[in-house]
This record gives sequence, structure tokens and C-alpha cells, in this order.
Amino acid sequence: MSEETPGFEEKPDVPSGAQEDAEPKAADSSEEGKAAPAGDAAKEIALTAQLDQAQTALSERTADLQRLQAEYQNYRRRVERDRVTVKEIAVAGLLTELLPVLDDIGRAREHGELTGGFKSVAESLETVAAKMGLQQFGKEGEPFDPTVHEALMHSYAPDVTETTCVAILQPGYRIGERTIRPARVAVAEPQPGAAKEGKEGKADEESGGPDKG
Repeated sequence: MSEETPGFEEKPDVPSGAQEDAEPKAADSSEEGKAAPAGDAAKEIALTAQLDQAQTALSERTADLQRLQAEYQNYRRRVERDRVTVKEIAVAGLLTELLPVLDDIGRAREHGELTGGFKSVAESLETVAAKMGLQQFGKEGEPFDPTVHEALMHSYAPDVTETTCVAILQPGYRIGERTIRPARVAVAEPQPGAAKEGKEGKADEESGGPDKG
């Protein structure tokens, strides 16, 4: 038997580079741990930039859509307004051509000649014109208004206090607020001097009557 030296233990042979390799690996793992947060931060910044760009593009597209919607609504309103205007002009043109016929019907009614089949036709025509919006105006005794009345005759009257329509020679017609023919009337004004005399008479009444000599 061979003698063993006390306290001496044989150790397995370890390659000389093994220990050296272990230490760099530990250093590499430390460097990777430091680099990982830096990489995540860069990715977060890139994602934030992309999100900002997407939000900016969305805001621009939303503004474009809102502008297009507003332009479309304005276009629809303009088209509708033009359509109504064209319709009113067309209806007014048609009814203007019918006014002489309506005048003849009115004169026939005044003279008691609106009878029989002619009466039915005349009333049907007046009904259709009314459905299309035609309105007749002009009455005796109403104040003269140059915006809706056309004075064809003029006189003075002691029993009026302002310019008054005393006779309707031809009725006026309107469609809604639009006058297509003014009422042609005879007007009367207060008698010259009547207003002055009225004021003097009123003053005399307030003072107890005229002085007597």
C-alpha cells in the first residue's frame, strides 16, 4: 500500500481558462441588465412619438370631416332656398297671368252675371288660386299705404282725418309676404283747412268758447 500524505486531497483538474471565462460572463450579464432599461426607454419614446403622430393625423382628419359636413349642410340649405325661390317665382308668374281672368270674374260677380256653369268654373279657379297661396287684399275705408296701394284717383273729403282708400278699383294680390299687384284705389284726403279749423274749435272749447264783444 502506498502511503497518503495527510491533509492533501486531490482536486480535479480544472482548465485554466474556465475560471477566467466565468468572470466575464458575470460582467456581461451585468451590462445586459443595464442596457435593457435603456432599450425599453427608447422603445417607449418611439411609441409615444408614433401615438402623437396618430393623434395629430386623427385631429386633422376630424377637422376635415367637420368642415366637409358644414359645407354640405350649407349646400343643402342653399339648394333648398333656391328651390323654394324658383317655385315661388314660377307660381307668381302663373298667377300674375291669371289676374285679368280673376278681375273679370270679380266684375261679373258685382253685376250679378256669375251664374250657372260659369259660376262653378269661376269658383273652382279661385279655389285653385287660393290653394297656390294667392291672397286678395284691399278694402274701402282702410288707410292708404303706398307700399301696397296704387292711387289712381284723388279727392278731398270732410269726413276723413287721414288719406283713406274710399274705393277699390282693382283688388291687390299677394303670395305670402310678396305683393304681386298693388290694390288700385281711389283716395280721399282731409279737406284743406279742416285740420286747422278742428284745432281752433278744440282750443275754443277748452277755453270756454269764443269771446263775445
